[in-house]
Amino acid sequence: MNKKDTCEIFCYDEEKVNRIQGDLQTTDISGVSQMLKAIADENRAKITYALCREDELCVCDIANILGVTVANASHHLRTLYKQRIVNYRKEGKLSFYSLNDEHIKQIMMIALTHKKEVEVNV
Repeated sequence: MNKKDTCEIFCYDEEKVNRIQGDLQTTDISGVSQMLKAIADENRAKITYALCREDELCVCDIANILGVTVANASHHLRTLYKQRIVNYRKEGKLSFYSLNDEHIKQIMMIALTHKKEVEVNV
């Protein structure tokens, strides 16, 4: 940052600050932050994207898509599962994963759209 990126004097809008501080006390920003951190890993973002493209994939499919071992794919899927980003089901000896709900897909697609728009406008 440089001087152009900051205020040259210190002042703030007390009403806005108090309102937003109150909102933050009743909003689970920490949970959202943890969810976004889980998706922020490149392999987990790829898994999330892959599950946007297909309703359900087995661990072996995901490992092949990423070019990693089944153990590595499983590790990433566990993280996504713990954050309630994906659902899991077992069918015989196969483990299948799908997105938890449409909101996760929307988050991923909006992020991709934003990235494309930013690149065009630079």
